[in-house]
Amino acid sequence: MLLNHIWGLYAHPKEEWHTIEKRHESLTYSFTHILVVALIPSICGYYAAAHIGWSIGANEIIKLTEQSATFMAVGMYAALIAGVFALAYLIHWMAKTFDASPDFTQSLELAAYTATPLLMVGIAALYPVLWFVACAGLVAVCYSVYLLYSGVPIMMNIPEEKGFIYSSSVVTCGLVLLVGIMASTVILWSLGFGPIFT
Repeated sequence: MLLNHIWGLYAHPKEEWHTIEKRHESLTYSFTHILVVALIPSICGYYAAAHIGWSIGANEIIKLTEQSATFMAVGMYAALIAGVFALAYLIHWMAKTFDASPDFTQSLELAAYTATPLLMVGIAALYPVLWFVACAGLVAVCYSVYLLYSGVPIMMNIPEEKGFIYSSSVVTCGLVLLVGIMASTVILWSLGFGPIFT
């Protein structure tokens, strides 16, 4: 079932959103989806940082110790899950403004499936060259935004015009959330929780 939704979101996203909206899986199902898919960037990021090494510039390979890479991977996993839940909360909180009345499970479904391309692109870390990962990430961001814009009117049961404004508001809040996560990372690194290089 999990893989069916993922394939559907890539192959025929609008039809898949209608399927997701009709089925309304449980909160546990959406939570499980996030837990599983968030493993992809965490595991791939760990392996790339500890065993392959990142290529940042000309002939320069940067590696982390296995312990540091594990700590970073666990931190990334927790941050990704927290980020998706925060996005779901924002979607749920803004719903009344746009005359929508979803329950939290619907909001979590929307956030989880919208974030799926961003999480799955973590596999690009297995080729840890900065320009390649950045390009793959940009493509994933664009597709996630597309999924959001196509999914909001369907999942929230509102007209497309309102859905466009609602989606734009969610994107803005998502960017603020991303900046907040990045700022928190910088603060934690400055407090001594930063990476340890080999």
